[in-house]
Amino acid sequence: MELVFEKHSAASGAANVPDPGPEAEALVPPELRRAAPPALPELSELDVVRHYLALSRRQVGVDSVFYPLGSCTMKYNPKLCEEAARLPGFARLHPHAPDELCQGMLALLWNLEQRLCEICGMDAFTLAPMAGAQGEWTGLLLVRAYHRARNDARTEVLVPDSAHGTNPASAAMAGFEVRAVASNDDGEVDLAALRNAVGPKTAALMLTNPNTLGLFETRIREIAAVLHQAGALLYYDGANLNAICGVARPGDMGFDIVHVNVHKTFATPHGGGGPGAGPVGVKARIAPFLPAPRIVREGERFARAEASPQSIGRVGAFGGNAGILIRAYAYLAMLGREGVTRVAQHAVLAARYLAARLASDFPSAYDRPCMHEFVATPSAAILGKGVKTLDIAKRLIDCGFHPPTVYFPMIVHEALMVEPTETETKERLDAFVAAMHVIAAEAMATPEKLKTAPQNAPVGRVDEVKAARELVLTYDMAR
Repeated sequence: MELVFEKHSAASGAANVPDPGPEAEALVPPELRRAAPPALPELSELDVVRHYLALSRRQVGVDSVFYPLGSCTMKYNPKLCEEAARLPGFARLHPHAPDELCQGMLALLWNLEQRLCEICGMDAFTLAPMAGAQGEWTGLLLVRAYHRARNDARTEVLVPDSAHGTNPASAAMAGFEVRAVASNDDGEVDLAALRNAVGPKTAALMLTNPNTLGLFETRIREIAAVLHQAGALLYYDGANLNAICGVARPGDMGFDIVHVNVHKTFATPHGGGGPGAGPVGVKARIAPFLPAPRIVREGERFARAEASPQSIGRVGAFGGNAGILIRAYAYLAMLGREGVTRVAQHAVLAARYLAARLASDFPSAYDRPCMHEFVATPSAAILGKGVKTLDIAKRLIDCGFHPPTVYFPMIVHEALMVEPTETETKERLDAFVAAMHVIAAEAMATPEKLKTAPQNAPVGRVDEVKAARELVLTYDMAR
């Protein structure tokens, strides 16, 4: 076959492309017509490539700098997991393909559920939720369905005063009233306050362990007993599972429902708004309420089963975000049981090392061993110079580090929340410590340097509140 290419021009038109003509132009109102061609830039390919390469160098991620965001677990994602998700047999598989053509995928997902059950001490899992927050919402729908099936009208969900913001938001979205429970002087749930808060309206307590202050809830079994004796459930927010994965299991602590942030614990992409996944595990008595579809094993065959009569239904279009879940399975398979345990141990070791090295200038908010993260505050001397946590965070940018989480949890004054994860070397941790001590010295000698930081970044100090509330969503070509 001979291929013929005809040159297209404004005068001649193109082969088989009709000229819109003046009739079509007349349909466009005069005020919407351009008086002149747009002033588009004329650039060479090389200039364009260099422009976007320069922009990429301004971007910060775990593959470019130390990224110690507390409570977020910004860990390095092995490229092998990415390669596994891109295998043609997985990447090109249509979600509507019949089960007979999906046996490899279904087997992988079923085995992932079994591994999650083993890690979390649960009896059943669903992979359907497509984000950690949606996993929370799904878990709370399960709480509601469980109580309704028992003809038990419960309307309240308890959350610690140090909880992630998604906890009360998810509870409210699921139709519950939210009540806060105070922390004690050790940074744990105040048992007396919990006992006073629990009542016949209590549906569940949402809690992560280690908690959001990076501290292990040492009285977790007593907490579970308080909830269970009142007929309520104990819900595990899996945000901090990376600290205990392979070492301790939420199910053994008394938790009834758990959601897992695979992007925080099992090395799948994190940030940018997605894609994500938030599997939810439950004890046996809650399993009938899990959403559809469920993956079941029938001998050597796997199938997608529809909802049971008590199921909450579907929480997504399909059975979960398979590409993300493949990454999580590859990560678990690569590490094995012993490797998963080492991850948690190294994460805790890294956090405790940093907390000890920084204590002179940035003491921990609680005088006790942390787990995978810790909450520190600038010393009284630094605060006495008028330097705030935000100033320290901005100055860290000049030093080549992404700042840690700041001002959270809100129950700690001028909080700096640091989570190094297990993937950083001692040399990198030492460099971060050195930078923090330099900043502390600058705070004492030249505090204005911190208050005007960052000085070396592409964008200087901005009014972040104004930027969030008064978004500029247009681009000025004249700039």
